[in-house]
Amino acid sequence: MKDLIHEALVAGVELRKKYIGLLDDDLLKAAEIMVHCLRKGGKILVCGNGGSASDAQHFVAELVNRFEMNRPALAAIAMVNDASVITSISNDFAFDAIYARQTEALGREGDVLLGISTSGDSTNVLNAVAQANSMGMHVIALTGRDGGKLGQHSGTTVHLNINHPSTARVQEMHITCLHILCTLIDETMFGKNKRSL
Repeated sequence: MKDLIHEALVAGVELRKKYIGLLDDDLLKAAEIMVHCLRKGGKILVCGNGGSASDAQHFVAELVNRFEMNRPALAAIAMVNDASVITSISNDFAFDAIYARQTEALGREGDVLLGISTSGDSTNVLNAVAQANSMGMHVIALTGRDGGKLGQHSGTTVHLNINHPSTARVQEMHITCLHILCTLIDETMFGKNKRSL
């Protein structure tokens, strides 16, 4: 069984090595968009399914509470949290509408939608992107494999893609990307030498 442990750890390390330098520009652009939104009094809406829903909650917790420095709370909402809202939308409309409907209710022009989908083909995330586009929101996509429909969507402002066949390895890299975004946001907005990206 130890070989399974070693294989997982080595695969994770190798994937991280592969992406050193490849995501820099997209991560910086995503952070710049988020910082601009937050500085203007906007908010970040985040959605995903399954493990990506957990990543949405994780990222929002780091923004609303704190990451690695004490600083003011930042406006972010994980649209995966409210069971009553999600089940009522699913019941009255469709599960595919759960994030688009919340984006319509909570989003404003200039806000940011972060859509997380390992496959890139989650219909409810794609519908949220369409809704965000119609409202003048920026869209950041975090995907796996070949990026799917989300990666090819013309309304995506920044696409962060981890092209790997393993969902587990992709999700490990997704949380790394989200932590890097937290660092970039914190350092830009509240670091000792506040800066513009």
